[in-house]
Amino acid sequence: MSLKLNTFPKEDGFRMPGEFEPHEGCWMIWPERNDNFRLGAKPAQAAYAEVAHAISRFEPVTMLVSTSQFSAARKALDPEVRVIEMAANDAWVRDTGPTFVVNDRTKEVRGIDWRFNAWGGLIDGAYFPWDQDDKVACKICEIERKKIYSLENFVLEGGSIHVDGEGTLIATETCLLHESRNPHLSKKEIEDTLKNYLNLEKIIWLPQGIYLDETNEHVDNILHFIAPGKVVLAWTDEKSDPQYEMSAKAYDVLSDAVDAKGRKLEIFKLHIPEPVLISKDESGGVDCVDGTLPRKEGDRQAASYANFYIANGAVILPVFNDDRFDQRAIDTLKRAMPGYEIVPVYAREILLGGGNIHCITQQQPKVQEKK
Repeated sequence: MSLKLNTFPKEDGFRMPGEFEPHEGCWMIWPERNDNFRLGAKPAQAAYAEVAHAISRFEPVTMLVSTSQFSAARKALDPEVRVIEMAANDAWVRDTGPTFVVNDRTKEVRGIDWRFNAWGGLIDGAYFPWDQDDKVACKICEIERKKIYSLENFVLEGGSIHVDGEGTLIATETCLLHESRNPHLSKKEIEDTLKNYLNLEKIIWLPQGIYLDETNEHVDNILHFIAPGKVVLAWTDEKSDPQYEMSAKAYDVLSDAVDAKGRKLEIFKLHIPEPVLISKDESGGVDCVDGTLPRKEGDRQAASYANFYIANGAVILPVFNDDRFDQRAIDTLKRAMPGYEIVPVYAREILLGGGNIHCITQQQPKVQEKK
């Protein structure tokens, strides 16, 4: 059983690394909900297998799978992908899994187990129940024999925060300050909790995220730290698009901000795709169930290229067969992230389920360079 700690990571010398730092591996959860993914989740499963294949070229991948789906997932996935049986309510491990923190002196890795309530609980959550999802973080730490910091009354999803690994965090006010997360806490109390658990000195608040993002506008869909002092921001040049004002406000905040080290941020604009709308066939392929957000024909999805995954030496980039903007996104990231291989993966089926490329990194401490 993983040892649960009563101290704070910051006082123990642990920090949350940036996603661009070295990984021991990555975790995913196999999709199967037929009230969230169409056609029994078979198209989404094929997309997840493609994502796992892409990532496994650069780092180890572990796929968590239910008992009923284990054999099918094992057959669909590459042999090098580790498959582990685990109960979960849905497939969004970045939000349900642990936040890994590292101690650069001792080289130890530990996990943080936040509370999860399906992005809003009984106020505006995406589904019910979420009890198995809320156990995923602790179970992963059990498997990896990691000590764990567990918060009993603090709701947080991994996709709602981005860090640079050097003391700076960026989040959206629409999500972290929403009444469905931690209404018993003030903004300062939320900041203090994040600073103590993630070893932070500076929090930058963006007003909003991506238009119609059902997570209350997670930061991971509008922004990505790609290095200390460097961010990618989802953008649109279309002033009539509701996203324009949301991204413009974020750009203004980021342009005026300095990070924990006193640096101005270098901002790379990553244009969003053309609006992705649910088709009649796609809507009809999803089972309607009380307590789950419906997938209606014509609904616009919160599509963004900024919700990519940084593997060891590569960027796994969601694309949407968009003739105008897919290649532009690839070219932008090649300029912003020289030295990384940009690997596009068609992600429409994942997006239709309410998310994008969804993984968590199991980090490792920095190796100190010899001088």
